[in-house]
Amino acid sequence: MNPMIWVIDDDASIRFVFDKALEVNNIGHRLFENGDEALEALKQEVPDVIVSDIRMPGISGLNLIKTVHETDEDIPFIIMTAHSDLTAAIDSYESGSFEYLPKPFDIEQAVAVIRRAAVHRFNVLKLKNEREGIVSGTAAVQAPAAEIIGKSAAMQEVFKFIGRVSHTSLPVLINGEVGTGREQVALALHNHGAHPKDPFISINLASLQQESVTRELFGSSADQGQCALSQAAGGTLFINEISYMPKEAQTRLLQLLVEQEHAPQSVSERAGLGRGVRVIAATSEDLEEKIATGEFIADLYYRLNVLNITMPPLRERNNDIPMLAKHFLSQFALESRTEPKKLTSEVLVFLCRQSWPGNVRQLKNLCKYLTIMVNGRDIQLVDLPSEFLHQKGAAAKALPAVSSLNKESSWQDLLRKWADGRLKAGERDILGEAVPEFERVMLQAALSFTGNHKQEAAKLLGWGRNTLTRKIKELNLELKRGSS
Repeated sequence: MNPMIWVIDDDASIRFVFDKALEVNNIGHRLFENGDEALEALKQEVPDVIVSDIRMPGISGLNLIKTVHETDEDIPFIIMTAHSDLTAAIDSYESGSFEYLPKPFDIEQAVAVIRRAAVHRFNVLKLKNEREGIVSGTAAVQAPAAEIIGKSAAMQEVFKFIGRVSHTSLPVLINGEVGTGREQVALALHNHGAHPKDPFISINLASLQQESVTRELFGSSADQGQCALSQAAGGTLFINEISYMPKEAQTRLLQLLVEQEHAPQSVSERAGLGRGVRVIAATSEDLEEKIATGEFIADLYYRLNVLNITMPPLRERNNDIPMLAKHFLSQFALESRTEPKKLTSEVLVFLCRQSWPGNVRQLKNLCKYLTIMVNGRDIQLVDLPSEFLHQKGAAAKALPAVSSLNKESSWQDLLRKWADGRLKAGERDILGEAVPEFERVMLQAALSFTGNHKQEAAKLLGWGRNTLTRKIKELNLELKRGSS
C-alpha cells in the first residue's frame, strides 16, 4: 500500500512542516495553496487522503469535502482548524471528514492520523472490490494496532507523556476510571518502546479470584513457564486494577522490582523467569487510601509510581466524542461488512452532553449496538437505547442541530428552545444552570482564540484579568501549562 496524500493550506509554514514530515516517513504527497488548485488536479488523479485547512481563500475546507466527494465519496478528509470547539468538530463530521486536527497540532500525531486514514481508504476499497466480485492480486495489508483517538487538550497531554517515557524501561502507573483507555496507553508505551516485537501480556486482577492471582502472575513450581511474568519475558507486563492484588502477590512483585532495579541482568535468571520485564500497572482506586488502610504496600506503590499518568474521563473531553463515534462506527461497519452508520447532529450534541460513566468503552459499545440494530444509515435520537433517553431531563437537554446555527436559527432561538424544554420537563433554577455554562463557552472561545493568553482573552470578553482568573477557578477550567 503506497498512499498518495494531498495537503491543502494557504499557510506556507504548514505546508513546509507536512512536506518534511511526510518525506521523512516515505509517504507520497502533493502540496496545494488552496482548494481550487486541488480541484483542478483532481481531474488528472485521485488521492488516497486529503488534509485540508477549514478556512482559506477560495473554496472552504467544508465545501471542498462536498465537491470532492461528488467524484469519490470514499476519500478520507482530515480537516485542520484553529477553532477547536464542539461546533467545528460536528460541522466537519457532518460534511464527511474522517477526523479533524485542531491547530496547533503535534505533527507526529497528524502523521499517525494520516496513516490511519490511508488504512481506512484501503479497507473500504478492498470491501467494495469484494462486493463486486473483484479478486485483488495484491497481498492483504494488516491494519496497525488500534490507536488512541483524541484531539482535546487533555489527550494531548497523554500523547506527550507516551512520547516522553515510551523508550524507558521504568515502571509506569496509569490512574483513571474504568473504560478510559488505560490498557491502550500501556500498549502504546510498549509499541513505541525499545522492544515492540517482544510480548505484551495483559492481566486484569479484577476478573480473577484472589486465591489465583499469585499463581496467574508468578506461576507455581509445576507450571511456572505458563505464568504471566514468564510469558512477558523481554517485553511488557500490564497489570490492570492492581489494587485487587493480595498481599502475598504484592510482596513478590515488590521483590522482583527491587531486584530488577539493583541487578537487571541477573534477577531474571534467579527468578527462573527468562529475560527482564517492564511492569505497567493501572488502577481505578486511590492507592494512597489503600496504603492508609493497610491494604496496599507503600514501598510497592512508590516503586510502581516512578512515572504516572491520569487518563481523563470522557465527560471531560466531550469534543473528542464526534471523532471517536465515527471511528467506532467505521470499525464495526468493516467488521460486519456493511456501510458505516452516520450520527445526526442532534444525536451528536445529545451524546456530548451525557455523563458517560463507562467512558470510551461505553461509547464503543453504543456504536456497536447502533451498527447492528439501526436499519437506516442515519441514526436519530429515537434509535438510541432506552437507558440513554430515559435519563432525567435527557430529552430536554438535547439541543437542536448545531449546524443549524448559521442556517435557520440564531443562538438566541436555540437558547429559547432549550429553556422551553427544561421548563416543560419540570426543571427549576434554569438560569443558575445556564449562566455558568454561557460563561464557560465564552471563556473557552476567547482562550482558544488567543492561544490561552489570559490578558488578551480578558480584553476580548471585556473583563479584567483578575475577573477572568477568578472565573477560570470558579468554572474549574483547566489550561495548558505555560498559559499567560
